Amino acid sequence: MLKFSANLSLMFTELEFLERFTAAKKAGYNGVEFFFPYSYDKDALSAELEKNDQVLVLFSLPPGDWEAGEVGISCHPDRVDEFQAGVGTAIEYAIALNCDLINCIAGITPVGVAQEKIADTYVSNLRYAALELAKVGKGLVIEPVNTHHRPGFYLNRTDQAVEIIEKIGLNNLGLQYDVYHAQVMEGNLSNTIETNLGIIRHIQIADNPGHHEPGTGEINFNYLLSFIERVGYKGWIGCEYEPRTTTLEGLGWLNAFYSS
Repeated sequence: MLKFSANLSLMFTELEFLERFTAAKKAGYNGVEFFFPYSYDKDALSAELEKNDQVLVLFSLPPGDWEAGEVGISCHPDRVDEFQAGVGTAIEYAIALNCDLINCIAGITPVGVAQEKIADTYVSNLRYAALELAKVGKGLVIEPVNTHHRPGFYLNRTDQAVEIIEKIGLNNLGLQYDVYHAQVMEGNLSNTIETNLGIIRHIQIADNPGHHEPGTGEINFNYLLSFIERVGYKGWIGCEYEPRTTTLEGLGWLNAFYSS
């Protein structure tokens, strides 16, 4: 049976953030994830997880100035110290919230910097983060993001991510496969998932176009989810989509999948 987690940064947004845990539990989600925990008190987050008997599946390393439009700094050679400090902060939250998997957002490719230097910085930062997380028994994932949604995003294709993961060669570094981004950039979803199943640590879903819930776009999620289950994927599937109306009104796809 597949396990689904609710992304509380995008779902149940009609509620205050700390109220979304209970709403997700009532909707059937035993796992949750979100973009970043850093503006919230660790004890308050932990209390919500404990109250609802939920697993925190995933959150991301500090991305730089998110409110100003920054979406990751791990490929920026001039911000290595900031990146490393962010790893330390993320580890504190991961331990406090018993979260085993952290996402590293690559960021927009810096202008005017040699590509070799950018690549070396990204690999070095990933190696540093993975090694630090390994010390406390945590894992790291990297996620290709489509360049239509995020122009200039450094990590944007599955084969690019796989090459980097293999180059670094650490057991706790894997792939976060986002179905929406992969559909936009390359398609061929089921074959790509099966080919890379050994390094996929987390899957996220949203339909295309629109980044809404399954069933609102072109992806055949009835087939794809059944396929993911059939090939033996054991991790969580994060519902990282923006509900077209309200979250509860858009959960028909999940109820239908469980019923089938």
